Amino acid sequence: MKSRESLVRLKEFQVKEKRRQLSQIQLMMSEFERMSKELESQIAIEEKKSGISDSSHFAYPTFAKAARQRADNLTVSIRELKIQQDAAELALEEAEAEFAKAAALEERDNGIRLRA
Repeated sequence: MKSRESLVRLKEFQVKEKRRQLSQIQLMMSEFERMSKELESQIAIEEKKSGISDSSHFAYPTFAKAARQRADNLTVSIRELKIQQDAAELALEEAEAEFAKAAALEERDNGIRLRA
């Protein structure tokens, strides 16, 4: 059955696409985490240089304030990506189940044709 083969190929493509999307999200998360750690390190160095670690102090370094804001923004982005990752994992599981079902149907149809 030509349509079953097409369906299986479609489902296989969808699984690959969901895996790619999940991988991309995970890569972005790890990159954001790396950048956040780098900023935290730079903030610590700046605070040590100035001797002021209280961000509400009037002489707190401007660079440290800006870096803190960027690090906070990255943390928010990581949280949002985690939500997207959970959704992508669920979508991948569903796509894999649909692919398995379509492959089983095609295999069953091939078995029936071979016996006939």
